Amino acid sequence: MYHQLSQDKADFAALLDQVHLYNQAFIDQIDQKSPHIALAQLPYAPLNSEGIGAQATLAQFEDRFRPYVQASGGSRYFGFVIGGSTPASLMGDFMTSTFDQTNSSIQDIVEKEAVQNLRELFQLPATFQGNFVTGATMANFSGLATARQWIGQQMGVSIAEEGLGKRSPIKILSAKPHSSIFKSLAMLGLGKHHLQKVASIASREAIDIDALEEQLKQNKSQPCIVVASAGTVNTGDFDDLEAIGRLKQRYSFWLHIDGAFGGFAACSPLLSHYWQGSEHADSITIDAHKWLNVPYDAAVIFTQHQAIQREVFSNNAVYLDTDPSHINFMDLTPENSRRWRGLPVWFTLKAYGHKGYQEIVERNHHHAQQLSAKIQADQRFELLAPARLNVVCFTLKNDTSEPVTQKQIKSFLHHLASTGEVFLSPTVYDGVPAIRAAFSNWRTQEADVLQAWEVLKVTYDQTQAKPTISQ
Repeated sequence: MYHQLSQDKADFAALLDQVHLYNQAFIDQIDQKSPHIALAQLPYAPLNSEGIGAQATLAQFEDRFRPYVQASGGSRYFGFVIGGSTPASLMGDFMTSTFDQTNSSIQDIVEKEAVQNLRELFQLPATFQGNFVTGATMANFSGLATARQWIGQQMGVSIAEEGLGKRSPIKILSAKPHSSIFKSLAMLGLGKHHLQKVASIASREAIDIDALEEQLKQNKSQPCIVVASAGTVNTGDFDDLEAIGRLKQRYSFWLHIDGAFGGFAACSPLLSHYWQGSEHADSITIDAHKWLNVPYDAAVIFTQHQAIQREVFSNNAVYLDTDPSHINFMDLTPENSRRWRGLPVWFTLKAYGHKGYQEIVERNHHHAQQLSAKIQADQRFELLAPARLNVVCFTLKNDTSEPVTQKQIKSFLHHLASTGEVFLSPTVYDGVPAIRAAFSNWRTQEADVLQAWEVLKVTYDQTQAKPTISQ
């Protein structure tokens, strides 16, 4: 055995103790660390021919990279809809790396139970089955790939076997799809340009049901795909899932719901009305490393048509188990090799249950309401849409009649991030350059919102020529 490897094997227990203390020190200070650190480049270190061993490598990481590790899992990272890692999910994630399972029976059993627990959390019928993937992009990809196969079946062909060929383009209808939908369409050969935008309700990001029905009428000669949003990235808005579901009685389409974070509205009696109608879906995307607060990466694709899903992703190789009675997870998702993503999910669901996630969701919803109220009462900012769920969309107010520009937003957010206290991200809402604050971290408390609000006001006053006064 190579001498450095042999030495590290002998010191294995001590090395694990050392890295445990190292990780604990980061966790203990996470809410005092900067939630965002911009970094362009660092000096490159060429590969050491002899190697330096694990302990010296940890020391090199500490010296070169550790100062730039941001607290994106901390309580004031509001840039994207991501959570942190609950204590139980981090336990499961450590064990996932330690056990390093490869398509084992116990891996499948635990993941199936985790998926069933999630199905119960989201109040989905037992007809839904789910599988773990890396994130919302791969979940959307998997759902749309299964939809593509279903449409082929309606035309009497297996697209998985024969490809799209010269067949008529498949139409995809949606109002405010996430960018990963377009990415998935590109990867699937469906084409980004074949997504037909449907009008939204005035002053909303939710689909106009009458406009959707009109486009379904126009496409009635062939089946299509409807992508519904359950939590848009800009405002957390929802399409009317119940109304879309009723349209399936008259038109032939596959309903895919992108509920990456919005699906968690099901956890709360206060918010679950947004999720009503989800049972009409053919496939649903849920992102676990968002509001479930498990470590990157983990998501689930639910479908009521797992047999069709298997037609797309079935992996046939002579060295693998080909027993047709056994459904292997690799036959249902893009990856053949996969991490035991279900273990952190299983840990956190068992640890905190439905009530625990109801509390997190409702607390984060309250934070969004709290920030929205402060924005509405202040002359510096303008709220662009109601915070229905957990995302606050707002913009700056100029002291002139000139509209705010993307350059101003970018400059403001740069100065905000440089404080090291809070991180928000830019967007454009209804043509207006804007800012979004997303609340989805289990650590976030009211004090974090108040601290962020103070920093927002100070940053505005510092970056505007003529500061205004709060009402």
